[in-house]
Amino acid sequence: MFILKNFLKDIAGIFVFLRFKNIWRLKKHINEKNKQSGLCASIYSKYFDDRDSYIGINAKFETIPYFPHGVHGIFISDKTVIGKNAVIFQQVTIGAIRTEGSKNVGNPTIGDNCYIGAGAKILGNIKIGDNCRIGANAVVTKDMPDNTVAYASETVFKTKKEKMDNRFYVLRPNGDIEYYDNGVFKKKDK
Repeated sequence: MFILKNFLKDIAGIFVFLRFKNIWRLKKHINEKNKQSGLCASIYSKYFDDRDSYIGINAKFETIPYFPHGVHGIFISDKTVIGKNAVIFQQVTIGAIRTEGSKNVGNPTIGDNCYIGAGAKILGNIKIGDNCRIGANAVVTKDMPDNTVAYASETVFKTKKEKMDNRFYVLRPNGDIEYYDNGVFKKKDK
């Protein structure tokens, strides 16, 4: 099964390279032909699945974003709009809000020359202006004017007087509670 999966992954990559030269040309072909299903759409989806990412077929890019660490772990929802010269680092989520009754239902629109740091989250029907910078792990759920920086607040440290128990506990099907210690699970005394 592992060999077959890798073979299919290689075939998809070879198909994209030989027929379209890169995944972005395949995306353009799918959108121009308005074929949201079929072989090309399946290969497009598989390409991103293999990289633990998702970039919606209907996401629109003024120019192809630059992904300094590749597309691994990146999520860009369908119908998101991204302007020219975007830089998008790993583990970024640019996601739609679809829950009825929520604020900002819809997809983000991101302006030109935006820099989006690792782990950033941009959520809902919001507009990120031109020349914005979104720092690592920042969560943006409101419009950002042009030339604005968003960043996550600093980590707050709280010192405890007593030693904290940070062991990882699991509940086994037989009701036993075990904790992870020095590479093995040990049964917790009752």
